Parts: sequence; C-alpha cells; structure tokens
Amino acid sequence: MAILPYLFFEGRCEEALAFYGKALGARTGTLMRFRDAPDPPPPGMLPPGSEDRVMHAEFTIGEAKIMASDGHCSQAVRFAGFGLSLPARDAVEAGHYFAALAEGGEVRMPLGATFWSPCFGMVQDRFGVLWMIGVEGAP
Repeated sequence: MAILPYLFFEGRCEEALAFYGKALGARTGTLMRFRDAPDPPPPGMLPPGSEDRVMHAEFTIGEAKIMASDGHCSQAVRFAGFGLSLPARDAVEAGHYFAALAEGGEVRMPLGATFWSPCFGMVQDRFGVLWMIGVEGAP
C-alpha cells in the first residue's frame, strides 16, 4: 500500500507544476480542469471564473507520485504540520535542489552536515511547501 501526498495550491497549481518541473525535473501526468467534470461543482464551491483551474493533477519527482489541485481556488494556501523529504545522491545534487526550491522561498535550515547526514537542509518554497533535502549516510 502506498500513501500519496495531495497538495492543494488554492489557485496556483499550474504555476506550482511548472515550478517543480523546472526546479526538480517533475513530470506532470494527468491534469483535469474543473471544466472537464461531467457535472458542475456544487453552488458556492468555487469562485466564478474557476473553470480553467486545476481540479486534479498528478506529477512525479523521480519515482514519487504527488497529486495536486487548485482546491477551492481561495488563494489562501496553508501548508502546515508536514514536510516533503527529498533525498539527494550527494551534496552537489542536494545543493541544486535546495537552491532551486529556495528561489522565492525561505530557508528554514541552511544546508550543512548534521549528525545524521553529510548534507541536510530545510527550505519552504514559494508556495509554502516545506522540503527537507538530505543525503543519506553518516557525515
């Protein structure tokens, strides 16, 4: 059994998919818009003009599948209480991922050696998603 993260970008999903494609080489697979649904959403669920927003998308980073949506298109994104762990092969790859995700985001813990990893850091990207990037192994 696999548990898949589902991220709600509240109106910025398409922007996030493009960003992760550039920053991490993410590949977008399925992408459905609200206008593609056979039935209209319940009254009041979405603001007017949301027909072209992303109802559901799936993207992959390496072997990991992540699902995403614009949710209720509220523009009020709140990612809290979790982070995504992104393993890197080495410090060079970790640095590449870290720098790409930090663009427009906020460094929470700079990359550096820890007692559990030769290279680990945390960054909250421009959408508010917390990423923990690390290289496996003892320092």
